[in-house]
Amino acid sequence: MAPAELVIASRRVATPDGIGPAAVVIAQGVITAVRAYGEPRDATRLLDLGDAVVLPGVVDTHVHVNEPGRTQWEGFVTATRAAAAGGVTTIVDMPLNSVPVTTTVQALEQKARSAAGHAVVDYAFWGGVVPGNADRLAPLARAGALGFKCFMVASGIDEFPPVAEADLRPAMTRLAELGLPLLVHAELPGPIAQAAAAAPADPRRYAAYLASRPRAAELDAIDAILGLSRETGCRVHIVHLSAADALSRLRDARRAGLPLTVETCPHYLTFAADDIADGATAWKCAPPIRERENRERLWTGLAEGTIDFVASDHSPAPPELRCLEAGDFFRAWGGVASLELALAVTWTGARARGHDPRDLARWLAERPARLAGLRGKGRIAPGADADLVVFDPDARFTVDPSRLRQRHPITPYAGMTLYGVVRQTFVRGCCVYDEGTFPAGAVGQWVR
Repeated sequence: MAPAELVIASRRVATPDGIGPAAVVIAQGVITAVRAYGEPRDATRLLDLGDAVVLPGVVDTHVHVNEPGRTQWEGFVTATRAAAAGGVTTIVDMPLNSVPVTTTVQALEQKARSAAGHAVVDYAFWGGVVPGNADRLAPLARAGALGFKCFMVASGIDEFPPVAEADLRPAMTRLAELGLPLLVHAELPGPIAQAAAAAPADPRRYAAYLASRPRAAELDAIDAILGLSRETGCRVHIVHLSAADALSRLRDARRAGLPLTVETCPHYLTFAADDIADGATAWKCAPPIRERENRERLWTGLAEGTIDFVASDHSPAPPELRCLEAGDFFRAWGGVASLELALAVTWTGARARGHDPRDLARWLAERPARLAGLRGKGRIAPGADADLVVFDPDARFTVDPSRLRQRHPITPYAGMTLYGVVRQTFVRGCCVYDEGTFPAGAVGQWVR
């Protein structure tokens, strides 16, 4: 065994066994042991954090970096600095909105070259399922894609068209053979088209936008994808669940043995449609933020395990695309850029509902890592990468958009007071964020 290079000790360490005093022993970037807090510590360096909470590094499996091609929206430098400042030690990048989209081996390799030498934290990639590329999925998997994402409704960019049942059946059959998950943006266009035809809309009214993306679009899409999973055996993951009405059918699918996981996002757990002002396009996302009662049911679904985890769906865009001055919800690019804030936002809502930091470890690290098949990530245990977050759960801060590390300072969280301050972030034992500084530089690696 390699000699210990670093021991990080605290009275509150979140391991798979619970939260308690422990000393995390690190050598060559890997956790070699988790010992009792008071044991002798023979190491080159000792960091005793007292009562600070030590969490496993956040694994955010839903990040739109957009580089190459739309780096003016976001890029690996800015995205991974935001990640490190928010306690995120691994991001898994979505196959859009970069140019080219990640639907070929060549596109994946180009994206990996864009990240190399620029990422502060570790990174991995999802591939994309689009009409007619079922035969490209196995080569993409061999090249390093951890799984595949599809849209059942228009994605917003022409390069990544939606798939219909005829496209999904062969793709899901292939993914079942590969043992890899299909990540699904679960909205169907039919209910959306019907809603648009039924209601003339003032584009500045949030209620009009909400009505244009009805629950039925999510529910019908989930029904369709569960049926295809039952038929093909493909493991499916529902991204950014917003409609709590889906929870009962998701529970039933689990009881029936379908290979199913589900995520929701911090914005669905925080905001309520009732409170979103007309013209406030920073709150636009798809599916939309729904009513307060719906939000509370999502929290219940997360607490009981019907919803497996929380991912940011970090989806930034330049100010001009957000239509901030016009306040037009129908023309504005949708997406909430929250990579740096996801841990604090989730904790703020969780602590108010009686949860503890061990729940954070499950929802933001362990379960996302499991979805992506990243066995070395997401837990504080021997053999795992030494990806750790020093977290002060009782400290508060007010969100100042100008201080965020994402490329564009647009956030619906502006001015909110949040609980939970990240003091330090370690990637493979290397301190990549320390109280506002980034001492290690671009040490992030491609995780396959």
